[in-house]
Amino acid sequence: MRRREFITLLGGAMAASPIAARAQQDGRIRRIGYLEGGEEADPRLQVRRDAMREALAQLGWIEGRNIRIDVRAAGDPDRRLAQADELVRLAPDVITVSGGPPAQALLQRTRTIPIVFTSVGDPVAVGLMKDIGRPEGNITGVTNLYQSIGGKWLELLKAAAPATTRVALVFAPASVNEQYFGVIDMAAEVLGLKVIRTSYGNAADLERAIDAFAAEPNGSLVLLPPPPSASNTDLIIGLALKHRLPSILGAKFYPAQGGLMGYGPDSLELIRTAASYIDRILRGTKISELPVQFPTKFELVINLKTARAIGLDIPPTLRALADEVIE
Repeated sequence: MRRREFITLLGGAMAASPIAARAQQDGRIRRIGYLEGGEEADPRLQVRRDAMREALAQLGWIEGRNIRIDVRAAGDPDRRLAQADELVRLAPDVITVSGGPPAQALLQRTRTIPIVFTSVGDPVAVGLMKDIGRPEGNITGVTNLYQSIGGKWLELLKAAAPATTRVALVFAPASVNEQYFGVIDMAAEVLGLKVIRTSYGNAADLERAIDAFAAEPNGSLVLLPPPPSASNTDLIIGLALKHRLPSILGAKFYPAQGGLMGYGPDSLELIRTAASYIDRILRGTKISELPVQFPTKFELVINLKTARAIGLDIPPTLRALADEVIE
Protein backbone atom coordinates (compact mmCIF):
# COMPACT_ATOMS: atom_id res chain seq x y z
CA MET A 1 0.00 0.00 0.00
CA ARG A 2 1.32 3.43 -0.92
CA ARG A 3 1.98 5.93 1.86
CA ARG A 4 -0.67 8.39 0.55
CA GLU A 5 -3.29 5.61 0.41
CA PHE A 6 -2.36 4.50 3.93
CA ILE A 7 -2.73 8.04 5.32
CA THR A 8 -6.09 8.43 3.57
CA LEU A 9 -7.31 5.12 5.01
CA LEU A 10 -6.01 5.98 8.47
CA GLY A 11 -7.68 9.40 8.35
CA GLY A 12 -10.99 7.80 7.40
CA ALA A 13 -10.76 5.34 10.26
CA MET A 14 -10.04 8.10 12.77
CA ALA A 15 -12.94 10.19 11.50
CA ALA A 16 -15.23 7.22 12.09
CA SER A 17 -14.05 6.72 15.66
CA PRO A 18 -16.10 8.19 18.55
CA ILE A 19 -13.08 10.00 20.00
CA ALA A 20 -12.29 11.71 16.71
CA ALA A 21 -15.94 12.58 16.25
CA ARG A 22 -15.85 14.30 19.63
CA ALA A 23 -12.80 16.28 18.59
CA GLN A 24 -14.12 17.45 15.23
CA GLN A 25 -15.28 21.06 15.23
CA ASP A 26 -16.31 23.58 12.61
CA GLY A 27 -13.82 26.16 13.83
CA ARG A 28 -16.46 28.34 15.47
CA ILE A 29 -16.15 29.36 19.12
CA ARG A 30 -19.34 28.30 20.88
CA ARG A 31 -20.62 30.49 23.69
CA ILE A 32 -21.98 29.04 26.96
CA GLY A 33 -23.76 31.16 29.55
CA TYR A 34 -23.51 30.02 33.18
CA LEU A 35 -25.93 31.46 35.76
CA GLU A 36 -25.37 30.26 39.33
CA GLY A 37 -27.70 30.54 42.30
CA GLY A 38 -25.22 31.75 44.89
CA GLU A 39 -22.97 34.56 46.05
CA GLU A 40 -19.94 35.34 43.90
CA ALA A 41 -17.62 34.99 46.92
CA ASP A 42 -18.92 31.51 47.80
CA PRO A 43 -15.98 29.09 47.32
CA ARG A 44 -18.43 26.29 46.48
CA LEU A 45 -19.23 28.08 43.21
CA GLN A 46 -15.66 27.76 42.01
CA VAL A 47 -15.72 24.03 42.74
CA ARG A 48 -18.84 23.66 40.57
CA ARG A 49 -17.38 25.81 37.79
CA ASP A 50 -14.20 23.75 37.73
CA ALA A 51 -16.26 20.55 37.61
CA MET A 52 -18.25 21.88 34.66
CA ARG A 53 -15.13 22.95 32.78
CA GLU A 54 -13.51 19.56 33.39
CA ALA A 55 -16.62 17.66 32.29
CA LEU A 56 -16.91 19.73 29.10
CA ALA A 57 -13.21 19.28 28.37
CA GLN A 58 -13.62 15.52 28.57
CA LEU A 59 -16.29 15.86 25.89
CA GLY A 60 -14.01 17.86 23.61
CA TRP A 61 -15.04 21.41 24.60
CA ILE A 62 -12.01 23.37 25.77
CA GLU A 63 -12.41 26.89 27.13
CA GLY A 64 -10.32 29.30 25.09
CA ARG A 65 -10.09 26.85 22.19
CA ASN A 66 -13.62 26.08 20.99
CA ILE A 67 -15.88 27.45 23.74
CA ARG A 68 -16.23 30.61 25.77
CA ILE A 69 -18.00 30.50 29.14
CA ASP A 70 -19.65 33.65 30.55
CA VAL A 71 -20.42 33.31 34.27
CA ARG A 72 -22.86 35.26 36.43
CA ALA A 73 -23.78 34.61 40.08
CA ALA A 74 -27.43 35.16 41.00
CA GLY A 75 -27.21 35.18 44.78
CA ASP A 76 -28.95 38.55 45.10
CA PRO A 77 -32.68 38.15 44.29
CA ASP A 78 -32.89 41.84 43.37
CA ARG A 79 -30.19 41.39 40.68
CA ARG A 80 -31.31 38.01 39.37
CA LEU A 81 -33.31 39.28 36.39
CA ALA A 82 -30.59 41.76 35.47
CA GLN A 83 -27.97 39.00 35.44
CA ALA A 84 -30.24 36.80 33.35
CA ASP A 85 -30.63 39.76 30.97
CA GLU A 86 -26.87 40.14 30.68
CA LEU A 87 -26.41 36.53 29.66
CA VAL A 88 -29.29 36.54 27.17
CA ARG A 89 -27.96 39.68 25.47
CA LEU A 90 -24.68 37.84 24.84
CA ALA A 91 -26.67 35.43 22.61
CA PRO A 92 -24.98 32.23 23.82
CA ASP A 93 -25.53 28.89 22.12
CA VAL A 94 -26.72 27.41 25.42
CA ILE A 95 -27.08 28.54 29.03
CA THR A 96 -26.56 26.32 32.06
CA VAL A 97 -28.17 27.38 35.34
CA SER A 98 -28.10 26.20 38.94
CA GLY A 99 -31.17 26.70 41.13
CA GLY A 100 -34.89 27.13 40.57
CA PRO A 101 -35.21 30.93 40.93
CA PRO A 102 -32.32 31.68 38.51
CA ALA A 103 -33.86 29.23 36.02
CA GLN A 104 -37.20 31.01 36.31
CA ALA A 105 -35.45 34.34 35.75
CA LEU A 106 -33.89 33.03 32.55
CA LEU A 107 -37.23 31.80 31.24
CA GLN A 108 -38.62 35.30 31.75
CA ARG A 109 -35.90 36.60 29.45
CA THR A 110 -35.68 33.96 26.71
CA ARG A 111 -37.87 31.24 25.22
CA THR A 112 -35.47 30.42 22.41
CA ILE A 113 -31.94 29.95 23.83
CA PRO A 114 -31.53 26.35 25.10
CA ILE A 115 -31.22 26.15 28.89
CA VAL A 116 -29.78 23.22 30.86
CA PHE A 117 -30.47 23.29 34.61
CA THR A 118 -29.14 21.55 37.69
CA SER A 119 -30.50 21.50 41.24
CA VAL A 120 -34.01 22.91 40.82
CA GLY A 121 -36.01 20.36 42.83
CA ASP A 122 -39.11 19.20 40.96
CA PRO A 123 -39.03 21.21 37.68
CA VAL A 124 -42.76 20.74 37.10
CA ALA A 125 -43.71 21.81 40.62
CA VAL A 126 -41.64 25.00 40.37
CA GLY A 127 -43.16 25.88 37.00
CA LEU A 128 -40.21 25.34 34.67
CA MET A 129 -41.98 22.83 32.42
CA LYS A 130 -45.03 20.60 32.06
CA ASP A 131 -43.52 17.33 30.83
CA ILE A 132 -40.18 16.05 32.15
CA GLY A 133 -40.18 13.17 29.69
CA ARG A 134 -40.41 15.33 26.57
CA PRO A 135 -39.71 19.00 27.27
CA GLU A 136 -41.80 21.27 25.03
CA GLY A 137 -39.96 24.55 25.57
CA ASN A 138 -36.31 25.59 25.68
CA ILE A 139 -35.33 24.12 29.05
CA THR A 140 -34.29 20.71 30.39
CA GLY A 141 -31.55 19.31 32.58
CA VAL A 142 -30.74 17.22 35.61
CA THR A 143 -32.29 18.01 38.95
CA ASN A 144 -31.08 17.18 42.43
CA LEU A 145 -33.91 16.18 44.76
CA TYR A 146 -37.27 14.50 44.79
CA GLN A 147 -39.61 16.37 47.11
CA SER A 148 -40.23 13.12 49.02
CA ILE A 149 -36.66 13.36 50.34
CA GLY A 150 -37.95 15.86 52.91
CA GLY A 151 -39.47 13.00 54.87
CA LYS A 152 -36.14 11.16 54.82
CA TRP A 153 -34.38 14.15 56.40
CA LEU A 154 -36.78 13.97 59.35
CA GLU A 155 -36.33 10.20 59.67
CA LEU A 156 -32.55 10.58 59.78
CA LEU A 157 -32.72 13.35 62.38
CA LYS A 158 -35.04 11.28 64.56
CA ALA A 159 -32.70 8.28 64.22
CA ALA A 160 -29.66 10.37 65.16
CA ALA A 161 -31.39 12.26 67.97
CA PRO A 162 -34.35 10.20 69.28
CA ALA A 163 -35.22 12.89 71.84
CA THR A 164 -36.16 15.29 69.03
CA THR A 165 -39.76 16.51 69.30
CA ARG A 166 -39.46 19.86 67.46
CA VAL A 167 -37.96 20.62 64.03
CA ALA A 168 -37.19 24.06 62.63
CA LEU A 169 -37.34 24.29 58.84
CA VAL A 170 -34.72 26.94 58.10
CA PHE A 171 -35.13 28.73 54.76
CA ALA A 172 -34.83 32.00 52.86
CA PRO A 173 -38.37 32.84 51.62
CA ALA A 174 -37.10 34.52 48.44
CA SER A 175 -35.65 31.28 47.09
CA VAL A 176 -37.09 28.32 49.02
CA ASN A 177 -38.57 25.35 47.16
CA GLU A 178 -41.96 25.33 48.85
CA GLN A 179 -42.75 21.85 47.50
CA TYR A 180 -40.99 20.38 50.54
CA PHE A 181 -43.40 21.84 53.10
CA GLY A 182 -46.31 19.47 52.53
CA VAL A 183 -44.12 16.36 52.41
CA ILE A 184 -42.31 17.32 55.61
CA ASP A 185 -45.57 18.13 57.41
CA MET A 186 -46.91 14.65 56.60
CA ALA A 187 -43.70 12.93 57.71
CA ALA A 188 -43.64 14.98 60.91
CA GLU A 189 -47.15 13.85 61.80
CA VAL A 190 -46.11 10.20 61.41
CA LEU A 191 -42.97 10.72 63.49
CA GLY A 192 -44.73 12.77 66.17
CA LEU A 193 -42.72 15.93 65.49
CA LYS A 194 -43.79 19.56 65.65
CA VAL A 195 -42.62 21.55 62.62
CA ILE A 196 -41.78 25.23 62.94
CA ARG A 197 -41.18 27.19 59.74
CA THR A 198 -38.19 29.42 60.40
CA SER A 199 -37.58 31.96 57.63
CA TYR A 200 -34.86 34.58 57.50
CA GLY A 201 -33.89 37.51 55.32
CA ASN A 202 -30.35 38.15 56.54
CA ALA A 203 -27.77 36.88 59.02
CA ALA A 204 -29.25 38.86 61.91
CA ASP A 205 -32.71 37.39 61.24
CA LEU A 206 -31.18 33.93 61.06
CA GLU A 207 -29.39 34.27 64.38
CA ARG A 208 -32.46 35.63 66.17
CA ALA A 209 -34.67 32.87 64.76
CA ILE A 210 -32.38 30.00 65.77
CA ASP A 211 -31.70 31.52 69.19
CA ALA A 212 -35.46 31.76 69.79
CA PHE A 213 -36.06 28.21 68.58
CA ALA A 214 -33.30 26.88 70.84
CA ALA A 215 -34.92 28.42 73.93
CA GLU A 216 -37.08 25.27 74.17
CA PRO A 217 -35.58 21.77 74.44
CA ASN A 218 -35.45 18.78 72.07
CA GLY A 219 -35.12 20.75 68.85
CA SER A 220 -33.39 19.92 65.56
CA LEU A 221 -32.80 21.85 62.33
CA VAL A 222 -33.59 21.02 58.70
CA LEU A 223 -32.00 23.39 56.18
CA LEU A 224 -34.31 23.53 53.17
CA PRO A 225 -33.05 23.88 49.58
CA PRO A 226 -31.48 25.80 48.09
CA PRO A 227 -28.51 25.63 50.49
CA PRO A 228 -27.71 28.77 52.49
CA SER A 229 -24.87 31.00 51.35
CA ALA A 230 -21.39 30.09 52.58
CA SER A 231 -21.49 32.75 55.29
CA ASN A 232 -24.95 31.72 56.49
CA THR A 233 -23.93 28.06 56.45
CA ASP A 234 -21.03 28.87 58.76
CA LEU A 235 -23.39 30.85 61.00
CA ILE A 236 -25.88 27.97 61.19
CA ILE A 237 -23.12 25.47 62.02
CA GLY A 238 -21.87 27.76 64.78
CA LEU A 239 -25.36 28.28 66.24
CA ALA A 240 -26.14 24.54 66.06
CA LEU A 241 -22.97 23.83 68.04
CA LYS A 242 -23.69 26.61 70.51
CA HIS A 243 -27.23 25.38 71.21
CA ARG A 244 -26.42 21.66 70.74
CA LEU A 245 -28.94 21.31 67.93
CA PRO A 246 -28.80 18.32 65.57
CA SER A 247 -29.06 19.46 61.96
CA ILE A 248 -29.23 18.15 58.40
CA LEU A 249 -28.88 19.58 54.90
CA GLY A 250 -29.47 17.91 51.55
CA ALA A 251 -25.81 18.16 50.51
CA LYS A 252 -22.65 16.31 51.53
CA PHE A 253 -20.57 19.49 51.87
CA TYR A 254 -22.48 20.40 55.05
CA PRO A 255 -20.98 17.80 57.43
CA ALA A 256 -17.59 18.32 55.77
CA GLN A 257 -17.77 21.93 57.00
CA GLY A 258 -18.86 20.97 60.52
CA GLY A 259 -22.60 20.32 60.25
CA LEU A 260 -23.99 17.09 61.69
CA MET A 261 -25.47 15.31 58.67
CA GLY A 262 -25.88 15.63 54.93
CA TYR A 263 -28.15 13.48 52.80
CA GLY A 264 -28.47 14.12 49.10
CA PRO A 265 -27.02 13.42 45.65
CA ASP A 266 -23.46 14.04 44.52
CA SER A 267 -23.71 17.60 43.16
CA LEU A 268 -20.58 17.19 41.03
CA GLU A 269 -22.07 14.14 39.35
CA LEU A 270 -25.14 16.23 38.49
CA ILE A 271 -22.87 18.78 36.86
CA ARG A 272 -21.17 16.10 34.78
CA THR A 273 -24.56 14.88 33.59
CA ALA A 274 -25.58 18.45 32.71
CA ALA A 275 -22.34 18.82 30.75
CA SER A 276 -23.33 15.83 28.62
CA TYR A 277 -26.59 17.63 27.74
CA ILE A 278 -24.70 20.81 26.87
CA ASP A 279 -22.45 18.75 24.61
CA ARG A 280 -25.40 17.19 22.81
CA ILE A 281 -27.11 20.57 22.32
CA LEU A 282 -23.93 22.09 20.87
CA ARG A 283 -23.82 19.17 18.45
CA GLY A 284 -27.40 19.71 17.28
CA THR A 285 -29.68 17.75 19.62
CA LYS A 286 -33.03 19.41 20.32
CA ILE A 287 -34.28 20.12 23.85
CA SER A 288 -37.35 17.95 23.19
CA GLU A 289 -35.03 14.96 22.75
CA LEU A 290 -33.45 15.43 26.20
CA PRO A 291 -35.75 14.31 29.04
CA VAL A 292 -35.12 15.61 32.54
CA GLN A 293 -32.85 13.33 34.56
CA PHE A 294 -33.10 12.72 38.30
CA PRO A 295 -30.41 11.35 40.60
CA THR A 296 -30.52 7.63 41.33
CA LYS A 297 -28.04 7.50 44.21
CA PHE A 298 -28.15 9.49 47.44
CA GLU A 299 -25.33 9.66 49.96
CA LEU A 300 -25.48 9.98 53.74
CA VAL A 301 -22.54 11.70 55.45
CA ILE A 302 -22.29 11.98 59.25
CA ASN A 303 -19.82 14.09 61.22
CA LEU A 304 -19.12 12.17 64.45
CA LYS A 305 -16.93 14.97 65.82
CA THR A 306 -19.89 17.31 65.62
CA ALA A 307 -22.15 14.66 67.14
CA ARG A 308 -19.87 14.40 70.16
CA ALA A 309 -19.67 18.18 70.48
CA ILE A 310 -23.46 18.47 70.80
CA GLY A 311 -23.78 15.45 73.10
CA LEU A 312 -25.08 12.88 70.61
CA ASP A 313 -24.11 9.23 70.42
CA ILE A 314 -24.97 8.22 66.86
CA PRO A 315 -26.50 4.70 66.92
CA PRO A 316 -24.37 1.98 65.26
CA THR A 317 -27.26 1.14 62.93
CA LEU A 318 -27.24 4.68 61.55
CA ARG A 319 -23.46 4.72 61.24
CA ALA A 320 -23.66 1.52 59.22
CA LEU A 321 -26.02 3.21 56.74
CA ALA A 322 -23.66 6.14 56.15
CA ASP A 323 -21.66 6.34 52.93
CA GLU A 324 -19.07 8.44 54.77
CA VAL A 325 -18.35 9.00 58.45
CA ILE A 326 -16.19 11.97 59.44
CA GLU A 327 -14.25 11.23 62.61
